[in-house]
Amino acid sequence: MPTTVTHWRAGEAFSGRSARTAEVTDPATGEATAEVALADVDDAGAVIEAAREAFPAWRDTSLTRRTTVLFAFRELLNARKSELAEIISREHGKTVSDALGEVGRGQEVVEFACGIAHLLKGGHTENASTKIDAYSIHQPLGPVGIISPFNFPAMVPMWFFPIAIAAGNTVVLKPSEKDPSASLWMAELWKEAGLPDGVFNVLQGDKTAVDELLTHEAIKAVSFVGSTPIAEYVYRTGTEAGKRVQALGGAKNHAIVLPDADLDLAADAMTSAGFGSAGERCMAISACVAVGDAADELVAKIAERTRGITIGRGTDEPGMGPLVTKEHRDKVAAYVGAGERDGAHLVVDGRGRSAEGMEHGYWLGPTLFDHVGEEMSIYTDEIFGPVLSVLRVESYDEALELINRNKYGNGTAIFTNDGGAARRFQNEVEVGMVGINVPIPVPMAYYSFGGWKASLFGDSHAHGADGVHFYTRTKAVTSRWLDPSHGGLQLGFPQNG
Repeated sequence: MPTTVTHWRAGEAFSGRSARTAEVTDPATGEATAEVALADVDDAGAVIEAAREAFPAWRDTSLTRRTTVLFAFRELLNARKSELAEIISREHGKTVSDALGEVGRGQEVVEFACGIAHLLKGGHTENASTKIDAYSIHQPLGPVGIISPFNFPAMVPMWFFPIAIAAGNTVVLKPSEKDPSASLWMAELWKEAGLPDGVFNVLQGDKTAVDELLTHEAIKAVSFVGSTPIAEYVYRTGTEAGKRVQALGGAKNHAIVLPDADLDLAADAMTSAGFGSAGERCMAISACVAVGDAADELVAKIAERTRGITIGRGTDEPGMGPLVTKEHRDKVAAYVGAGERDGAHLVVDGRGRSAEGMEHGYWLGPTLFDHVGEEMSIYTDEIFGPVLSVLRVESYDEALELINRNKYGNGTAIFTNDGGAARRFQNEVEVGMVGINVPIPVPMAYYSFGGWKASLFGDSHAHGADGVHFYTRTKAVTSRWLDPSHGGLQLGFPQNG
């Protein structure tokens, strides 16, 4: 019998009463490895109630004690992160090195939270009005919910829960049912670090669990990462129930490559950003916009690199692992067929590839299209797989207009040696995160991460003392290098505008 991945309630595994389960598979072989419990309304209520009961004591716990627990969690995570990476690789399919990178990015936020005390300070204004002083204080909200996606089962939860816990809130994490085991591993680590029971809880499940988090009166705020249709639903449902909600949605991230760019650098970046983690990243580059004379040579260089990517089980450290489920693999493969029918030039076809001895795994090799049209579904839709589309335009202005017309505004990049062009792009592009000669411009420690337009509903995330939000609209800009002879642009990491 396969093992069952349970909920985590008040410091211990909690099976719940629901008989519903979902299959957890090894995406490299297609074999079932476990079953995950799917909560009913009563199960969800029991887990949420544990967070509510734990809140008063944790709210009143001193900052010294809270940060002591955070530091202990950080040390345990650092010492044992390879265990977590192995769990992620087995259930998601990404390589262990990629999973270690995911854990490392999450740990940045844990370390940030260890220094939360300074951000929790209030303010005092003398004589705000005649003989009237004004004070402001930061207080925790209460129990908060996290609804996280399959593609980063450790990093995305760690974007949120270290800050929420450090600021005195209690947490209910609802992970993806596709790769749920990382959530329980982190729950056990919190217990070992000395976190009081009920401060961190895990609710396994599907839409039933999500809806309870969005409507239960005990939950004060919800953070979500996933597709745009679900982000819209989460935002609408949660706010109608009176909750603070931030919901990060889908993406169609573009990279402009200008004729003056280092084309080897750009081709390396397009390959890694398009096909890393099998393209299952919200910050993947899925649309490469080649400007003018750059196109032919750039496509040839990308194709050469694409054909050299190996595929295999993530724990064997190939160039790319499998996709997360059979259904998702089949959906991505269908987009490849649609691209062919729509008239795009299929330069590298990843269909039909599989790892030796694991033919039943969820394989789809890196796929490259050229001469993609703006009306084609491989461009309009977020495919979330290893499919890179090259669109050709004649000018920088045409490329900029293409990006700004797109409904998504998560991340983008420009490859150029012209500092003036880079500065102009930074200011004019209607996207939340901008990379300059960097393909995935994710800010350090998740500070001011967040897209614009259909890529984000609610608050743009910056670390707030309430553990969830500030109300801000930010742009994060990351620069790799620029030749100072071309305008002398200097950008920090990250720069917020």
